[in-house]
Amino acid sequence: MEKRIKISFPLYKFELICVLNNSKTAKKIYDILPQQSNIQTWAEEIYFHLPLDLPNENPTLDVNIGDVGWWPEGNCLCIFFGKTPISDSEKPKPYSEVTLIGRIDITKDIFLKLKSDSKVILEKYEK
Repeated sequence: MEKRIKISFPLYKFELICVLNNSKTAKKIYDILPQQSNIQTWAEEIYFHLPLDLPNENPTLDVNIGDVGWWPEGNCLCIFFGKTPISDSEKPKPYSEVTLIGRIDITKDIFLKLKSDSKVILEKYEK
């Protein structure tokens, strides 16, 4: 059965489910849950620190809207929901290579309301 993470933004009364892939990185993130952090925004990407130090497993710059990736340079989880400052098309482009760990269904309008330093909570989702 596939593993899932519930990602909640309490200030906005908003949550979503991330379906994880089978990477070692995704498993290690899942294993440390629950966690909470504060988000940072970078155009149409949010990211937040997790207490892990993991290398890139399958590094890529090729991400799509709805992808969730591990960014080893910042020890951060990233959620891509649109163009970033370095995008050269409508697709997101990470600052540097990430390891994709899963996907979410996004509602871009809600993500655009999220502000830096607001709380995010990650929990195992077992329904």
